[in-house]
Amino acid sequence: MTATINPFIVYGHIPEEYFCDRKEESEKLMRYLTNQQNVVLSAERRMGKTKLVDYVFDKPEIRDAYITISIDILETSNLSEFVFSLGNAVFTRVARRSERLMKLFPMVMKSLQASFGYDPIHSTPTFDIKLGDLVRPEYTLKEIFEYLDKTDKRCLLVIDEFQQITNYPEKNVEALLRTYMQQTRNANFVFAGSQRRIMSEMFGSEKRPFFNSARQIDLEPIALSVYKEFVRHLFNINDKNIEDSAIEIVYDTFMGVTLYNQQIMNDAFDRTPHGETCSKDIADMLIDNFIAENDKRIRELLQFVPEQQKAVLYAIAQDEPVKAVTSGMFVKRHRLKSPSAVQAAIKALMRSDIITRKDGLYKISDSLMYLWIKRNVQS
Repeated sequence: MTATINPFIVYGHIPEEYFCDRKEESEKLMRYLTNQQNVVLSAERRMGKTKLVDYVFDKPEIRDAYITISIDILETSNLSEFVFSLGNAVFTRVARRSERLMKLFPMVMKSLQASFGYDPIHSTPTFDIKLGDLVRPEYTLKEIFEYLDKTDKRCLLVIDEFQQITNYPEKNVEALLRTYMQQTRNANFVFAGSQRRIMSEMFGSEKRPFFNSARQIDLEPIALSVYKEFVRHLFNINDKNIEDSAIEIVYDTFMGVTLYNQQIMNDAFDRTPHGETCSKDIADMLIDNFIAENDKRIRELLQFVPEQQKAVLYAIAQDEPVKAVTSGMFVKRHRLKSPSAVQAAIKALMRSDIITRKDGLYKISDSLMYLWIKRNVQS
């Protein structure tokens, strides 16, 4: 018996027939990269940045002509951890492509030569480098880019959550990376980030090293009309139906966030028998179940938010979106401490990416957290 594939794929590789829209964005990304340009890919979290890159990298024009490398640096806290993550990815994705590239790796990475292991069966080096081996991470970083210049195909390197480098204690990381990336002859870069304000400053300010060094692609929510057609089609070709109102309530509830839309539609498809219709009532129930499923996780996250910040967070949730967060009216209505205290809390909440600011309006970054607060916190 062949298992039925749920077409609303949440994790892992998404075949083209189950990938929703992003035609304009994918064409831009393909065009920029194949014309040796770097790209800034900005979007809120869970909007589908990684899936878009994977989708484009799976195209024959990229897959057959380039070496693709991806790292996520959200959990890194300094330059050494960045270099360690990049070195691992380059060894895995590049060095293992051939015996020549494998043997070349330790020859170029002179700062780490004493730390390489050796596989006597295959007569090749092994990458068993430890974080503590990176005595001079800035020099090792330079060697990594020198190695990329010696590969047999052009490299495309994706650095996800790129804004994280602004939190490193080292003061020259942006300038250092910009210098090495500018000097490389055999690679282009996708700088993906979810904190749009920081990414905009990094690439849009004349005072910053990465100013004007990459083309910009912003991912907004997929249009409701497009998503409705996509959902109806996948239900219908599997002998199932779904009410427009069911799709609309999911889209509106999660503000078009791709991951959450897909998660609820995955559940809706699973709950709908062949020949039956998913109703708005079923969608409402699945939304409630999903919020309840994440209750413990969100409560634990909020435990680490200081009281003054939490008060401002709840006030924003009540009025979202908010423009004048330090106005006397906003402070008085929500019985907050003072405009200066609110300003300090706003800065801290934005640093931790709990709230975001776009077009002068403040909102909670995670629509699921916003929903939980609206349902569980007294106004």
